[in-house]
Amino acid sequence: MHLSKILCPLDFSAASGPLLAYATALAGATGAELCLLHVQEPQPALSDADVPEAAMELARYQVLAEQAGAARVTTRLRRGEASVEIVGEARDAATDLIVIGSHGQTGLTRFLMGNTAEHVVRIAPCATLLVKPQADAAYRQSA
Repeated sequence: MHLSKILCPLDFSAASGPLLAYATALAGATGAELCLLHVQEPQPALSDADVPEAAMELARYQVLAEQAGAARVTTRLRRGEASVEIVGEARDAATDLIVIGSHGQTGLTRFLMGNTAEHVVRIAPCATLLVKPQADAAYRQSA
């Protein structure tokens, strides 16, 4: 399987670090372009002033990915419903693989809010790799 473009949606939570590590390792090993995406979901308190802050945070993750060995790293910022925008970006950019994190929502929270990763996996136009936050720690302990 040849990978030329990997999409990695980031929400800037604590799970973003391990997720970035997986995506960067894959991009570095395959020579694929790594596209870091952040989606700002509509919220009453969200203003245009939040856009530069998100762009700066994406730039920080871009530097981390480049330092970790990803040769080509780009960033994208979109507004809307996260799962819809992630799938839209994957289609627009002809992405080969989406590396997405799971926050492990269960029960009532999952029922009421849905699960972005689950929705992306179901409707994505390409392969997806679901990374659990605990997976990185477990991997490092076994190595």
